[in-house]
Amino acid sequence: MPRKKKDALLPVGQKIKQVRLEKDIPLERVANETGFAVDYLKKIESGRKIPPVGALLQIARALEIDSGFFLREQESTLKTRVRAYTKRTDNYAYTTLTPGAENKHLKAFKVTIEGLSAHEGVGYQHEGEEFTYVLKGKVEITVGEHVNLLEEGESLHFNSGIRHNLRNVGQETAELIVVIYGP
Repeated sequence: MPRKKKDALLPVGQKIKQVRLEKDIPLERVANETGFAVDYLKKIESGRKIPPVGALLQIARALEIDSGFFLREQESTLKTRVRAYTKRTDNYAYTTLTPGAENKHLKAFKVTIEGLSAHEGVGYQHEGEEFTYVLKGKVEITVGEHVNLLEEGESLHFNSGIRHNLRNVGQETAELIVVIYGP
């Protein structure tokens, strides 16, 4: 279903709600297909929570829509919107590095996490593989029950179908390149 250009300017929660309502998909179905609580999904739709990339991928799959619809940014306002977005995401921000890859299996993001913080809420879990490279800082990536500590210049490749969490364990802001492959 083609989307209007103005849709790209809506906050991600409103985009999710708009698609869900257009397709007449109840929140309970999205909850069952993603594993997220209905309350968490309501917070996303209302803008009180901004979901991480992994959650967006799961929600997009449940809504049978390409995740790129939720992640598109317009080039002219990208820097302004990233700054504003960072303030709204509980110390966590991501920017797509692969614009135009909406229908591709491989997507790359630059992720920024403020010092000594983590993204609140549920752990990430999405079908496929994930590769993380630390550009700056020190992070902890927990995959299942295994804890991986990564510093600048180190990387991790893992099965993203296993529940995983990311947090900054250093004082400074951490910057990462995250590449996600989804079949």
